[in-house]
Parts: sequence; structure tokens; C-alpha cells
Amino acid sequence: MTNNPKPLKGVFCPVLTPFDDQLNPDTTLFVEHCHRVLAEGCHGLAVFGTTGEANSLSVKERILLLDALIDSGVDGSVIAPGTGCAALPDSVRLTQHALEVGCSGVLMLPPFYYKNVTDDGLFQAFVKIIERVGDSRLKIYLYHIPPVSGVPLELALVERLADAYPECVVGLKDSSGNWPYTEALLKARPGFGAFSGSEIFLRNNLLAGGVGTITASANVNAPAIRSAYDGFRDKDAETLQSAITRRRQIIQAQPMIPGLKAVVAAVTGENGWLRVRPPLEPLSLAASNDLIKSLITDGYPPLSKSEISIES
Repeated sequence: MTNNPKPLKGVFCPVLTPFDDQLNPDTTLFVEHCHRVLAEGCHGLAVFGTTGEANSLSVKERILLLDALIDSGVDGSVIAPGTGCAALPDSVRLTQHALEVGCSGVLMLPPFYYKNVTDDGLFQAFVKIIERVGDSRLKIYLYHIPPVSGVPLELALVERLADAYPECVVGLKDSSGNWPYTEALLKARPGFGAFSGSEIFLRNNLLAGGVGTITASANVNAPAIRSAYDGFRDKDAETLQSAITRRRQIIQAQPMIPGLKAVVAAVTGENGWLRVRPPLEPLSLAASNDLIKSLITDGYPPLSKSEISIES
């Protein structure tokens, strides 16, 4: 890894994590899927995020999966693993490991168990990780997802961190669903590496100076999202954006993680993809088939009508 990794930009896939019949991570399916979404147009992989059920995985499992991905030939420069945990030592270890295998950046949640904490407390949490990792190569992309974490990253805190560590805290993924948050951030800090957490905001983000999207739908709709990214200034940009927005709305009408896994299972024929770790639950057969039918009606290329049924 170089001392100055290139800033991350483009379409990144927060990769789903498949499980075997004992609910252990299925390394083979995981690696195959990572290669598939890269081949379909993703610029990179945001492994071990919300979509990847990261907080249902142990530190050891995350390390083993990342090692397997690197060993399969995926360059670390296109991987931004999630490393933010509730426990400081876990965040430090995962971040150190990401640097050891050549990752260009990490996506970092705040410590999320304790709620209603102060910005000073959150600032110190990130400072302790940065200091303990102690590596000038570290590039942190903060992960703002208050609907799930319950711990928002206020804009003042983001600016404070970026001012204190301008070579380290270089970007943010906004999964708040609140476009004005990203818009305000980019107005305050032009050039900051802001990713939208949904492709619904992709064109808005790029026109405002953001760098791309880290979106769950890239697990199943990467070619269309990549086309919208590449063509965001073209004459048909609004049409491309409308198409990916419409498909995202179809997908998110069901619980996202089991819904996406149902689609991947239908596309690949691998019903092992249907498994999730509790407390999540797989979609019912009826809900899965409704989702597949809706995608087929929308002209979703990977599926044909012969592939509607998903076996339980």
C-alpha cells in the first residue's frame, strides 16, 4: 500500500454476507459475489457494513473474510471495510488489519451502544482510534446512519474531526435519508469525500460535489447505478437517475437485507443466500416472489419469468 492512497470515489457495494446452514459466513459465496459486483461495474466494495450484517459478525469472522477476499485477487485499494464497533479495541484491531492488507480507506461507525452521548465524547472516541492505530496511511470515511445506529454525527462534529485530522478524516457516507445533511456538508466543506447512502440521491450528490454512492442496491443493480454515475451530466442523466430510483423503491418496499438476499438467490440459483443471522429473518416465500415479480415487471435484466419462484 502506498503512503498516500487515492481518495475513494464512484459506486461502492456494501456487500451482503452469505451464511451456510450453520449460520457461519460462507466464504466461497462471499468472494464470488464480490468479484461479480466488481465485474458488473462497481468501483469498489464496502464490506462489513449494515447491509453485510457486520454487527452480527465477530472480529475474527470479519478478518477471515477480508483475508479471503484479498487472497482471491481483489486489490485492497478498492475495498473500504467497515471497522467501527461499540468497543474501542475492536475498532482499532479491525482498522489496523484493514491497513495491513492494503485497504485505501475504512468506513467507520461511531460507538453506537450508548445513546444521547455528547459530541465531545464522540470526538474522543474517534481520536482514540486514530491515535491507537497510529498510521499516517489511515483514511476514515465516517458512517452517518442515525436511523440504525441511534447516534448521529452532527455536522459540527464532522467538521471538528476533519479540521483536527485533515489527512485522516477525509469523507463520510450519509445513510440518514436526509439529503439536506449532505448538501450542507458539501457547502461547508467543498471537496470532502461525501458518499450518498442511497442511489436515490446519487445525481444530487455528484452535482453538489460529492464523490459517489455506497448503496445496498449495488448488490443487485450495479450496472444501472454505474451508468447513472458515469452519465450524471449527460442529456439522459435524469432518465438514468429515475430508473435507478424506481428500482430502489421497489427493493426497499421489503426489508432490505433479506430482500436483497432473495434477489441474489433468484439470480444465482443459490438458495443459501436466503439465510440471515437472527434477529433478522428471511423474507417469506410470498414476499420474495412479490419482490421478484415487481423487478421483472420493471424489466430487471438478470431475471426471467421462469425464475419467479424461490423455494423455501
